[in-house]
Amino acid sequence: MWRWLHPYAKGEASYHLLGRWLPWLTASALLVLLIGIGWGLVFAPPDYQQGDSYRIIFIHVPSAMLSMGTYTGMAIAALVALVWQIRTAEWSIAAIAPVGAVLTFISLLTGAAWGKPMWGTWWEWDARMTSQLILLFLYLGVLALYHAFSDNRTGAKAASILALVGVVNIPIIHFSVYWWNSLHQGATITKFAKPSMPPEMYIPLFVCIFGFMLMTAAFITQRLRHEILRQELHRPWVQQLLVGAKVKEQ
Repeated sequence: MWRWLHPYAKGEASYHLLGRWLPWLTASALLVLLIGIGWGLVFAPPDYQQGDSYRIIFIHVPSAMLSMGTYTGMAIAALVALVWQIRTAEWSIAAIAPVGAVLTFISLLTGAAWGKPMWGTWWEWDARMTSQLILLFLYLGVLALYHAFSDNRTGAKAASILALVGVVNIPIIHFSVYWWNSLHQGATITKFAKPSMPPEMYIPLFVCIFGFMLMTAAFITQRLRHEILRQELHRPWVQQLLVGAKVKEQ
């Protein structure tokens, strides 16, 4: 059933496949983000309580959601790397971790900027915010372990173990607003039966979320291609690529 995936365990096949995807992901991300953010910042109505300050959700919510989704994807790659010893999965960890760390940092920064006018403080050791900060440290820890060893396979194994252990933080982040008294508001867009937002607000928000998904995929794709080249630098196919690039420059 999964035989069609076997060729992509090799770096060369994965590199060329990702190269075909990258232009489409990049163009789609730019288009969808332009529509979603433009719609949310310019055309969506102001909130009856928060006024225009609520518009930060069009950056904050997608980055927060994708920070958790990206970590889950990294943990799946770590599981594949540990169980099936697939090197492309190991390299995916190095590609995903920096992107996830940036998304987490953006979510923390925009959350603080939103919290100041709403709560009167930039930061509170709230359950949701604290667990999100732990997520940032987990990303940085995975990245540090990956590059901490002279042997690449040892570093990848250590990073994979931390990624799997840290995945327990994802449900904690999600359910923290229900398990503990929290300043952070509860679910808004996931209440499909009775949404807390009118359509003219949550539709552009969903567009932004989709745009962030495409953007995240594009960044991870680009970084994975670079990691494949770095790891396979001694392979003949990479040397041929480099020779071809030099010829084009001349």
